Amino acid sequence: MTDPAAIQPSELDQLPDRDPEETGEWLASLDAVTKAAGPHRAAYLMRRTLERAEGAGLALPKLLETDYVNSIPTAAEPAPEGDEALERRITAWNRWNAAAMVTRGSKHGVGGHIATFASAAWLYETGFNHFFRGKEGDGSGDQLYIQGHASPGIYARAFLDGRLTEAHLDHFRQEAGGQGLPSYPHPRRLPWLWEFPTVSMGLGPLSAIYQARFNRYLTSRGIKDVSQSHVWAFLGDGEMDEPEATAALGLAAREGLDNLTFVINCNLQRLDGPVRANFKIVQELEAQFRGAGWNVVKSLWGSAWDELFQLDTTGALLRRLREVPDAQVQTYQTRDAAYIRQDFFGKDPALVELAKLLSDDKILECFHLSRGGHEPRKVYAAYRAAVAHKGAPTVILAQTVKGFTLGSGFASKNANHQMKKLTVDEFKSMRDLLELPISDAQFADGVVPYGHPGADSPEVRYLQERRAALGGPAPARRTHAVAPLPAPADKAFASFDKGSGTQSVATTMAFVRLVKDLVRDKQTGRRWVPIVPDEARTFGMESLFPSLGIYSPKGQTYEPVDRDQLMYYREAEDGQILNEGITEAGSMADFIAASSAYATHGEPMIPFYIFYSMFGWQRTADQMWQLGDQLGRGFLVGATAGRTTLTGEGLQHADGHSPVIAATNPAALSYDPAFAYEIAAIVKEGLRRMYGEAAPGEDQDVFYYLTVYNEPMPQPAKPAGVDEGIIKGLYRFNTAESAGLTLPVNAARIQLVGSGTAIHWTLQAQKLLAEEWGVGADVWSATSWTELRRDALEADAALLRGEDRVPYVRRALAGAEGPVLAVSDYMRQVPDQIAQWVEQDWTSLGADGFGLSDTRDAARRHFGVDARSIVVAALAQLARRGEVPAAAVKEARERYGV
Repeated sequence: MTDPAAIQPSELDQLPDRDPEETGEWLASLDAVTKAAGPHRAAYLMRRTLERAEGAGLALPKLLETDYVNSIPTAAEPAPEGDEALERRITAWNRWNAAAMVTRGSKHGVGGHIATFASAAWLYETGFNHFFRGKEGDGSGDQLYIQGHASPGIYARAFLDGRLTEAHLDHFRQEAGGQGLPSYPHPRRLPWLWEFPTVSMGLGPLSAIYQARFNRYLTSRGIKDVSQSHVWAFLGDGEMDEPEATAALGLAAREGLDNLTFVINCNLQRLDGPVRANFKIVQELEAQFRGAGWNVVKSLWGSAWDELFQLDTTGALLRRLREVPDAQVQTYQTRDAAYIRQDFFGKDPALVELAKLLSDDKILECFHLSRGGHEPRKVYAAYRAAVAHKGAPTVILAQTVKGFTLGSGFASKNANHQMKKLTVDEFKSMRDLLELPISDAQFADGVVPYGHPGADSPEVRYLQERRAALGGPAPARRTHAVAPLPAPADKAFASFDKGSGTQSVATTMAFVRLVKDLVRDKQTGRRWVPIVPDEARTFGMESLFPSLGIYSPKGQTYEPVDRDQLMYYREAEDGQILNEGITEAGSMADFIAASSAYATHGEPMIPFYIFYSMFGWQRTADQMWQLGDQLGRGFLVGATAGRTTLTGEGLQHADGHSPVIAATNPAALSYDPAFAYEIAAIVKEGLRRMYGEAAPGEDQDVFYYLTVYNEPMPQPAKPAGVDEGIIKGLYRFNTAESAGLTLPVNAARIQLVGSGTAIHWTLQAQKLLAEEWGVGADVWSATSWTELRRDALEADAALLRGEDRVPYVRRALAGAEGPVLAVSDYMRQVPDQIAQWVEQDWTSLGADGFGLSDTRDAARRHFGVDARSIVVAALAQLARRGEVPAAAVKEARERYGV
């Protein structure tokens, strides 16, 4: 028996034991079994007891790890539907054409990946034949996140069912005038097929979770009933090392997303070698997902292993499978039966005896071929269990062999991810293995032929019948036109035109006020999706809590501490706000799901995601690129923007570069508005462009990025005739004369161009220049440096085509006297985007370098962007032109302490 002194203290010692004698009997029984039958028998009995307890509904912690066997016993597997023989033929054709496509492409130097689909073929085929609902039935169908490197297999299937031609396959990884096939899933390049871009690994699983959650949100809010939609995410075991891949597992379990299934292809290999060379990735993932609250289904071994498990009367086989590291399992895949007998079975006397009952062919069948992910019956059982499970999401851990059916030169080789082609002899061996009717004569001139059984063949008819029964082809993206949303009443936007008088209002507050008005619109208000990562009060959004509610599938099961206050914290099942907690990545995944709902569900939604500007593009720029890839629409709002406006927060919060990152995204329309009326004009135009009647040739598949500031300032009235300039990116706000400033005759002139909060420093500088130096300055508001640059680049391209086109920035500044001095609260690279298209002398000021903790005035003086620094820079620019005395510059420096 176990020495009681060896038993470690536990949390149970804190609980009163109402019957210590009974407890002692149970412990003594366990000790007796351990002594008499061994620890493995004792562990078996304990696990059976825990299973019985769980089945009886007792509240006990679950085991995080089970044996290295299938979760569903062979005897419990449901009989698959359909015609397995035909499905094997279909899968064989798809395997062949996927490999042929990549091999033929290698002749053009474009390469491709073969081994991933070879390992995962049955994981896809079983779903396409029996589970994945198309978009032509009721609802929205299922959402499929296809593993990026498996795309050749999906193209091969689309070729078999007639959606692609040989010409398409021959232009894999080529543009071909719009007739080619992108290397990976990409809605912007193949918008009728792909819904979700997934090859930026880790983002697919994160997005899939939030897509499943957004489906629930749409249903709960009464926008559309998508309760029958199921989200399937196909992932690699190596991909799960990406932190984003597991970042939201807790959310999925907490909210009971049983409309979500992860299928992880556990071929034990990543791009350069084993995923867990010295460990076991399946067991690690099982513990991770179980611990997070997911339902876990393991499909590891094929039917050839059934005999081995029946022979394992001592548990030695299970113990050996648990201890063999993944890299050694991979080695067994490539070695002969003698090696496996010695290395695997030879470690335990009981296994030595078991192996004597097995032929070499049986051993090779088990260790080379028989995996759960390669047998349709095993995969079908796992999928059926997943869709039947209620109350939690499911992950299927399916063990496969990377490069399966591609021959010994590919299967389980460390380099197979980089291997782009098979030889003709390897193809012939593959043909024989798959039993395909392809003759040697079809390999003319060494070119691998595509294979197709014929449009009226039993295989194609079966494939198409199965898809028709499931609601149409898959994957597929809806491309039908969605009716434009009616424009909100002008009143919401016009209310900002008169300004705020003497009241100081931050542009952050102005934006929130605008949204508050827009969500009240009777026609479109319900389509707004406010998203915030636990900073709503920072941005003044708490007033939306009681009126809109915060979405929660459980509603509000408690009485909020601030229930007696006007702006109390209200959660609701039909809440409109998505308050995600401290996760910018999760919030962006929310935004992506909402921004593409017009295609995914045929329901245009208007997401706006407001965040600390420093923690938007810097942290999640990859997701913002994904947003552009997915043709998402909506408003990203970087609040507390700029490097010098967030007093005291220091370099980690001071954003001086987000517009630079945003400028690299072709789908992002980036604006840095200075005034409330500019925000209103930009949002109004954004709603028209993304959700209203599109102009001819206008790209609606864009999103808007606005920076807003937490610096309260008086908001001026909107000048006449500035709407075009606001949208295009530049307009003259005032002149020295219109500002009421007195100037000497023939005063030197300069153009001050500011964006965002910097406009206020330029206005102060305008006054100082006139009153203290006799210099006239006109002030311009640059609402978008990026849009000005984009227009100028398009003008340059037009000139190369022989078209006479002048960039808008040059037209806007035409005739403006003197040099141009541009100022922003960002690094100089932001305004310098347009320098080459400005005909006047150009210089810029900006906040380059790290931020610092100090007051706004001190920070601006440090970076040289405050009003007095602008004056010195303006005088220096004019002095270089001989328009003011050089001594004036020295005097200004000394006077202002610059």
